[in-house]
Amino acid sequence: MNAPPAMLQTPAISIVVPLYNEEDNVAELQLQLASALEGLDYEIVLVDDGSTDATVSRVQRSERVRLLEFAKNAGQSAAMHAGIHGARGGIIVTLDGDLQNDPADIPAMIAKLNEGFDLVCGYRAKRKDTPFKRLQSRIANGVRSRFVGDHVRDTGCTLKVMRRECREALLLFNGMHRFIPALIRNMDFRVTEMPVNHRPRVHGVSKYGFGNRAWRATCDMFGVRWLNSRRVAYRIKDESKS
Repeated sequence: MNAPPAMLQTPAISIVVPLYNEEDNVAELQLQLASALEGLDYEIVLVDDGSTDATVSRVQRSERVRLLEFAKNAGQSAAMHAGIHGARGGIIVTLDGDLQNDPADIPAMIAKLNEGFDLVCGYRAKRKDTPFKRLQSRIANGVRSRFVGDHVRDTGCTLKVMRRECREALLLFNGMHRFIPALIRNMDFRVTEMPVNHRPRVHGVSKYGFGNRAWRATCDMFGVRWLNSRRVAYRIKDESKS
């Protein structure tokens, strides 16, 4: 059986979206992505992290859409890692499946990447969260940025655009998604950030809270700092110039 024409080619852009119980958001997100990316060559890689609701059945299937389904819930870092490493595009975009990230920001972030960067991180200039959540995030981001040296003000913003080569810097561990800029910068890739839109959650509930991540994130910082101190980056010279 022949594959659909769109699947025979490598797309320019891969949109990676981890999903966990987003039955009321996934179809709308796909519509917004299609609108934001109109005229671009892209694929959407949806990674279902063992949802227990109707998320999978509400995915709108098409030639542009690939769905990776975990046998059981493995966590946000695993879903992000699987999607990024399963992406076929030369540019990889990551965003949440809860509609709080705005797909309309993606073209501008790709343009920023093409200014000579390898990773563009979005930061939520006007967060639509509770005052307490904004405060705890500001403190956590400040401590993390100083400790691991990623120079990024909002690593909790999932909306990021990277070149395909950057994924080789991402080693899978629980909590990896919080340290993507630190891991990539440490391997001598060029990292920058830009403000992006942030929208209030309309459907569903947040899957992650202060109580279930603060201690683990603190331990992870020490691990990432140690790892980055031991990693080695290298580039092979162009043999034609030797």
